[in-house]
Order: sequence, then C-alpha cells, then structure tokens
Amino acid sequence: MMEWIIGNMAPLMFGALVLFLLFGYPVAFALAANGIVFGLLGIELGLLQPALFQALPERIFGIMANDTLLAIPFFTFMGLVLERSGMAEDLLDTIGQLFGPLRGGLAYAVIFVGALLAATTGVVAASVISMGLISLPIMLRYGYDKRLASGVIAASGTLAQIIPPSLVLIIMADQLGKSVGDMYEGAMIPGLILTGLYVGYVVLLTIIKPNAAPALPPEARSLRGFKLAVRVLTTMVPPLVLIFLVLGTIFLGIATPTEGGAMGAAGALILAVARKRLSWKLLKQAMETTGKLSSFVVFILVGSTVFGLVFRAVNGDLWVEHLLLSLPGGQLGFLIVVNVLVFLLAFFLDFFELSFIIVPLLGPVADKLGIDLIWFGVLLGVNMQTSFMHPPFGFALFYLRSVAPASIKTTDIYWGAIPFVCIQIIMVALIIIFPNIVSYGDDAQREAARLEKAGEGPAPVDLDTLMQGDQNEGAKSQDPSTDLLKNLQGDK
Repeated sequence: MMEWIIGNMAPLMFGALVLFLLFGYPVAFALAANGIVFGLLGIELGLLQPALFQALPERIFGIMANDTLLAIPFFTFMGLVLERSGMAEDLLDTIGQLFGPLRGGLAYAVIFVGALLAATTGVVAASVISMGLISLPIMLRYGYDKRLASGVIAASGTLAQIIPPSLVLIIMADQLGKSVGDMYEGAMIPGLILTGLYVGYVVLLTIIKPNAAPALPPEARSLRGFKLAVRVLTTMVPPLVLIFLVLGTIFLGIATPTEGGAMGAAGALILAVARKRLSWKLLKQAMETTGKLSSFVVFILVGSTVFGLVFRAVNGDLWVEHLLLSLPGGQLGFLIVVNVLVFLLAFFLDFFELSFIIVPLLGPVADKLGIDLIWFGVLLGVNMQTSFMHPPFGFALFYLRSVAPASIKTTDIYWGAIPFVCIQIIMVALIIIFPNIVSYGDDAQREAARLEKAGEGPAPVDLDTLMQGDQNEGAKSQDPSTDLLKNLQGDK
C-alpha cells in the first residue's frame, strides 16, 4: 500500500486539490494546505527530505519582490476610478445617440463602449455593472429582446479579459515567464476580432429578427448634427488619450507595463478631477477594492507556490508532462485537449484560479512541443474569458443579475449568454487555425525566436528553471532553494 502511495503521489495530490475545491474551500488555502499536507506525508514516507520546506521563504519573498505584479493594483485602481468618475455613463449616452438610428444601434453602442472600457479599465465587474445599470433599462424600454440585451451587456463586459490592459494577461505573462508587453501586443488583434464577431452576431440577428433590436425613435435622439459631433469628440478623446498613454507607451517600448499602469492610474485621477467627480469617498472605495483584489491575488499566488513546490518535488510536473506528451496528434492534439479541459474547468473556477493552478503545469509542456508561449497565453486567455459567461456560475451573469430589473429572469440572462459563449469558442478555434492572428514584436524578432527553438529541438525539462519562484523576464533567479531541490531529487 505504501509503495502504491509513493508511486502515485502526484495524481493523488492533484485529485486531493480537486476534492478540496469541490467542497468549496477558498482556493488559496486549499492550495497551501494541500501542499503542506502532502509535503509532510512525503517526508514521513521517506520520499522527500525535511529541508524541502526551506525553499518556501525564498520563493514567497520572490513573489513579494516581483515588479511585474505591481501592474495589477495600478490597473485595478485606474479602472475603479474611471468607473466611478462617470466615464461609462457619458460614453454609453453619446455612442447610443450616434448609433440610435440603426437597428440594433444600442447593442452596437454597448459593444463599442465595452471595448473602450476594456482598454481603459480592464475590470469586468465595473464594465458589466455600469452598462447593466445604464443601458439595460433603455434597451428594454425601446423593445429590445430580453435575451439579446442581457447577453450583449454581459459579453461586452468580458472583453476586459482579453483586450489590454487585462489583468489575466499580466498573470499569464508572469506564470509563463514572458513579457507583459508582448502578451498585450499579441492579444490586441484577437480582442478586436472578437469585438467584431459580437457586432456580426447582432447584425445577423437584426436581419433574421428585426423586432429583436429596433432603432431608437426620433424623439429619443436628443443630439443631432453639430451638437452630436462635439459631444462625440469631447467624450471620446479623453479615453483614447488614456489608452495611448497606457498601451501606446508599452507597445512603443517607452514604458514597462508597471510604469504604464502607474501613468494610467494618474491619468484616471486627472480625468476624475476634470469631470469634478473626484472625492475622498471615491478614493477610499477605489483603494479598498484595489487592496482586497491585490491581496486576493497574492494569497492565491503564495498558495500555488506552496502547492507547486511539493508537486514538483514528487515529480508531478513530469507526470503531467508524460500525460500530455503521450496524447495523439502532437501539437494539435495537445491544444484540443487543453482547451477542452480549460473550458470545462471554467465552469467551476475563475480566471485567477485557472491561471495559478493550470498554466504553470501546461506552460513547460507547450514549450517542449515547440508552441510559442505568448501565442499559447493569448489562446488560454480567450478560452478563460468563457469562465465569466458560463451558466450557471459565470461571474458576469451574477454581476448583471445584481443590477437587472425584476422583469429580466435569470433564465433570460443564461440563454442570452449562450450565443456569445459559442462566439468565444469560435474565436479559440480561429486562433488555432490562423495562428498569425496573435502578432507581437517585429518579424525579425519572431523569426529569430523560432529558429532558435527549432535549432535546439525538444529540450529536456530543466528542473533549475522550473523551480524558479521569480519569473521576472531577463532577471536571473537568485533563489538558492533551486539547487537544494535539485540535490534533494538527485538520488531518485
């Protein structure tokens, strides 16, 4: 019995984690407790040495010293300040007036504003709640189909997951050990294509069912001509300037993502002052929420570090690698299985949990198969976007339910979300079929990286690299626990 447990420690550990999560324990504590319990069990069985846990302090300190993760509180604070400064209300009102004469005009306005909010706030909850409070009653008042109205609002809010400055892309880049700027640049075109697919669905629906999304009547369009042009200009220019201030400087190499986030936070404060919306109450709410979210991320990251330390020490990474490399179909088979797995796990886990639990296990295998990790990260980011839209546990659906009027049933929200989940799955397929959709850097840099990888061939798993706690790009690991872990496994 003991021999069987020792030989199957990795699958037992992974199964225990799934069991913890199904029982509803907080993810951060489930990860950490699982790692500690199985670490102690491995020591008791003689599989591991007590010195294993000496690696933990250095790895946790590496998390605290990771400059890349500083971008998360900056972008979160920026999004919260913008959401409370009334930018969403002004954008929705102005773009609604602009597209009002068209059938489905309000739906187009919601999608367009959702993309703009995604590029400025990067926070799904803020986008969905703002558009749900403002646009949903107006869409219902003018005869929009309940399912279309709720579905388009929830889906447009989730664009903040894939359009930079997305928080999930920061986590993805950190976990894969890649540049956040490259991840942002690679995700930009897929995010815009996904926005276009949403628009295409609304266009198709207005042709098939014209009454599902009628045009606004003339009396509802209060702005016309020159007044409308001035309103569009004054409303659109500030967020576009902020987008360039944040993303443009990152893409041009002028600023790092952390510096871009700091400039975005400062820009959001300036916009709030310009709109005369800045107050101590707003600042207090924004800072409290930012602190909570940042603490949430750090706790999950610490828990995943404890879990990952023990999981790799019992050769869990080799077990996962063997499992995935033995799949038929090579790269394509791996991508299909991984995307189906992530899609199913997204029914129960949100993107933070998926990023910290699944991505560190999949990244080394994808790299060994010759898959570009920036491309792989963007692909998983689009797939994880469905975690916000899955009935019955999608967070975007819960956000919309919290602000939707009583006339909207929960089943209306669920049925309205399903077509957009299908569109997101189509986007995943498009990225796999047309990999050049994900484009970053210049052609010479990408070709050099490809040739270097091709010249090396499939490299063996480097334990020294996998055990690094600090994934800062270009920085050499200073974690002496790496050698310790390597020595601990040397006799196996």
